[in-house]
Amino acid sequence: MKELMYPFDPSYLIKKRKSIRKALLADGSARIQKKIAVLGGSTTSEIINMLELFLLNNGIEPSFYESEYAQYEQDAMFPGPELLSFAPDIIFIHTTNRNLRQTPEVTDSREAVEEKLSAELSRFKAIWENLSATFHCPIIQNNFEMPLYRLMGSRDCWDYRGLSNFISRMNTGFCEAADRMENLYLHDLNYVSADYGLKAWSDPSFWNMYKYAMCFEAIPYFSFSLANIIKSVFGRNKKALALDLDNTLWGGVVGDDGVTGIEIGQENGVAQSYYEFQTYLKKQSSLGILLTVCSKNDEENALDGLRHPEGALKPEDFVVIKANWENKDRNIAQTAAELNILPDSIVFVDDNPAERAIVEAQLPGVLAPEMTSVESYITTLDRNGFFEVTTFNEDDLKRNEMYKENAQRSAAQAAFADYGEYLSSLNMHAVIEDFIPVYIARITQLTNKSNQFNLTTRRYTPAEMETIWKSPDHIRLYGKLIDKFGDNGVVSVVIGRKEETTLHIELWLMSCRVLKRDMEQAMLDELVSEAAKAGIQTIRGYYYPTKKNGMVKELYGTLGFTLVSSDADGNTVWEMPVDGYKPQNKYILVNQES
Repeated sequence: MKELMYPFDPSYLIKKRKSIRKALLADGSARIQKKIAVLGGSTTSEIINMLELFLLNNGIEPSFYESEYAQYEQDAMFPGPELLSFAPDIIFIHTTNRNLRQTPEVTDSREAVEEKLSAELSRFKAIWENLSATFHCPIIQNNFEMPLYRLMGSRDCWDYRGLSNFISRMNTGFCEAADRMENLYLHDLNYVSADYGLKAWSDPSFWNMYKYAMCFEAIPYFSFSLANIIKSVFGRNKKALALDLDNTLWGGVVGDDGVTGIEIGQENGVAQSYYEFQTYLKKQSSLGILLTVCSKNDEENALDGLRHPEGALKPEDFVVIKANWENKDRNIAQTAAELNILPDSIVFVDDNPAERAIVEAQLPGVLAPEMTSVESYITTLDRNGFFEVTTFNEDDLKRNEMYKENAQRSAAQAAFADYGEYLSSLNMHAVIEDFIPVYIARITQLTNKSNQFNLTTRRYTPAEMETIWKSPDHIRLYGKLIDKFGDNGVVSVVIGRKEETTLHIELWLMSCRVLKRDMEQAMLDELVSEAAKAGIQTIRGYYYPTKKNGMVKELYGTLGFTLVSSDADGNTVWEMPVDGYKPQNKYILVNQES
């Protein structure tokens, strides 16, 4: 819904909240259901109201537990029956600088200030540890906004007695804790409040009258920022950018103005703004965001523009370049198909409102933010949080390179008349083994991001995955695939639960970048082998349909399983005996040197 994308009108959202909510719930979108516990140090009701809208817009239907006013610590340390039975999927602790109990006085000694700092950090550490031990779910914690006033002026930021200094050190302590704790995420209240404007944000009248720690019109901004973290934790991020060229990556029209006539570089303010936007996009690609081109242009002109000596982006920075005179929605759909991602994983960036409207109408789920002046391009993409980072690992750093290697594979495939000969030519070898610590974060990330080749679409938090990893009642396999073009990284995960002589497949997923490479057969071969070692006689597989995983509807059948049951919703159950199973993988060398 456009009204819920940045830049939005906070007054409109507050006024029209009920009608917007009604429209969202009636739009027919498939949403995952999540339970969110909000433990507040101030009034949180309107925050929850706004948070619900943004989560619904991101494909999450939330239900909420809301603590009583200022009872966040009591609920965290001594959770009552209501919270325990609620069993949250995620916990949000809404504290602000008003919830600091011990802060410096100008008469304090350095030692006294250190004791206060230590006590406050220890208090919050105890809250996080107790919640984590009790609920085993992700925890989101606000850091602290700067104070409304500085008793010592600028000295307040560096003097050990300054409140600004104390808050900065608290925030640093929170950062160190989040770096250590696998399931703790920080919501950067300090940044959001500064971005909004601290004076307006901290207007004391809203606290004094309503016990809100921010002004009413700041609440949508706060909830929007928080929603971005939650949707990222639950795998609702976008994956790719489809970028227009003329008047988007540079000023002017390269086909009319020529390469020398477009504005990019350092010569004037407009040229520098385009250069800074390109630099921002290049940094996005470093995070694993896929960059693609979708431009109405002759390809030669487009490539010449991308080779401009003053530009930050070059043709090799893009995994797909579509520069032609086809409709842009068709080009984006083809780009998605080539990348083996869904179109709704793409954000379309174009200065032309007509093009944006056509793409959004033809490709539901593709987001096309309003791009007005080039000076606002960065903040528009950045504030929308399309690619909010909650996990970051080695595979993210290599993602663009992996997709470029896939393009090389596609080109190589064209040289073979026989697909089997092509697969043999790839010299593929795989590591398929039980989970190991170094890959737990990537495995967890895959469970929250993979939608197409995902038979049950079960999602796991880091804490849940740790439990599975240590469980003697499960068989776990990760699959890492390498070929002559490069290392695809960890691309497949299978989790089976043992129950007497039956293994129930609770999760089977695979990254779409290795589809049609025989990896599913290799994973099944290893699963059957491990099952036989564990005394398993029957493997039972489950398929639960979603709007995105239709491609694996018949997977079990193609692998030799027998259909046991199905229901009116399309849920199916399949079985295969372990005894007599014959390996199916023909082209991948498994757990051996190539």
